[in-house]
Order: sequence, then C-alpha cells, then structure tokens
Amino acid sequence: MADKVAVVTGSNKGIGYATVRELCKRGVKYVYLTSRDVKRGHEAVKNLNKEGFKPLFHQLDVTDNNSVKVFAEHLKKQHRGLDILINNAALITSNFKETTYEDSELVLNANYYSILTIQKYMFPILKDNARVINMSSDCGHISNLKNTYWINRLIKEDIKVEDINAFVEWFLDSVKNGTLNEDDFGETPLLAYKISKIAVSALTRVQQNEVGRGISINSIHPGFVKTDMTRTVGFITTEEACKPLVYLALDIDQSARGKYFWFDKTEKDWADPNQKLYDDFAEFEQMLKDVNKI
Repeated sequence: MADKVAVVTGSNKGIGYATVRELCKRGVKYVYLTSRDVKRGHEAVKNLNKEGFKPLFHQLDVTDNNSVKVFAEHLKKQHRGLDILINNAALITSNFKETTYEDSELVLNANYYSILTIQKYMFPILKDNARVINMSSDCGHISNLKNTYWINRLIKEDIKVEDINAFVEWFLDSVKNGTLNEDDFGETPLLAYKISKIAVSALTRVQQNEVGRGISINSIHPGFVKTDMTRTVGFITTEEACKPLVYLALDIDQSARGKYFWFDKTEKDWADPNQKLYDDFAEFEQMLKDVNKI
C-alpha cells in the first residue's frame, strides 16, 4: 500500500472524515481529503495532522463539472492515476417528510448525477485493479420501490445507464407535475434521497459491467450512522461506519464486483424486491422526537 492513491469525496466531516483517518491509519500513502469548502477542508486536515496523520487536500465540488475535471487532471499529473475512489459526498432531503421539486433536484444532482460526472473524469485515470466504493444506503435497496415496471427495468441483467436516467427523470417529472403516486414506493419520507440511492446502487452494477481492467466497483449501506445528515441520531458512530468501507477498499478479495454490501461486511441481494431491508421511517422519527430534533 506504500504507493496507493485514495480519494474520499465529501470528507471534511462525518463518515468521509473517519474514512480518511482510517485509510491513513492503515498505511495508504496518498489519501485525499476533499471538500467543497476550502476552509473547512484545511481545518479537517489540520485536525488529522494533530493526530499524526498526513492526508492531502484538494478542493472538490462533485456537482461542479470543472471542479471534478481539475481534480482528475491533478491526480493524473501528480500520481499518474488513482487506486481507491470512495464516492461518499451526498445530501439528504431538507424536509424529511415532504417532497418538493427544488429539494429533489438538489439531492439527485448531489447524490446521483455527480457520480456520473466523477465517472466521466475519474474512471479514465483509475489504475488497473483499482477499487471504487459507491455510498448507498438501506434506502437504496430495490425493496423501497413498489412500481413493478421500474423494479423490473432496474434489476435486469443488461441494465444500462439510460434505464437509470429514465427512472430518475420519471421521479423528478412526477414531482414537478404533481403526479407522484405514493403506491409506487414503500414509504414516502426521504423520498428523493431514496430515489438517489436506488439509482446509485443500480449504477454500481452498470459501472461494473462496463469498466473492465480488473477494476472492482461495489456499493455499501454504512448503517444508521450518527451524522449531521441524521441530525446526530443513529446506532453507530462514524468511526465504526468507516470500517466496512475500508474493508472494501483494502481487504476484500478483488473478485467481489458489482455487489451491494451491508455495514456488517455481508453481501445482500440488491435485486430482490421481496427482501425488505430498509428501516421504517417511524423509528427514525421517534428517535428524533426523543431528542427534540424534529
């Protein structure tokens, strides 16, 4: 691992920050902490420096085409490529129970379309046998959907990115036009976030089918983690949540490809719509109420 290069998007705090620390601790030589906000990024690096770790920093806004392009050019020039890419940056819906077009568009841009931008500029510089981890969620399991047309289209073996784009556009159009049908989903709270993570999970399979060169691409549900996104409620810490990500980045056999993993490092069948893997929102809502955060 002496010369490996790793990038963690959205890593000035939360799971991303903990993942940078763990990769440094494991001996990866070049670990990039990235942040949209330069000041916050530098502060995060300084905090890790105090612990004896020496991550590198580069500004990265995953929703900005030029920002991603500039960073990819930097990685190519400085390191001739990339060994580990952890797509962690994401947003959650600003209102957990209401679905608006403006909010949905923001979430889909940050959580799904950004992955396509990263793929465009970062995949060409991935080294042979590189590893990519896409951050998903239990919200990203196919069982969150009840619309049989979209379930069948997303789980088919020969799925293409056009299928996923059509799914996302269908959702956004239905929100914009007021034609959203609640029966199409297991639950409607956090709906745009769920759509984004279903799309990311499906995209992982597409990317794996197309990438070649021995590269492995997997998605993962990190667990119900205490972060700003969950208003600091949850069952596990960021330090615990980062461990399975690093396991996929460094330890699992390279033959694990195109899979959907759980926070306990087990593989789950993403394409089984009858296997309910998501938690009910009511439990999350009650936890928020218990600490007066809703």
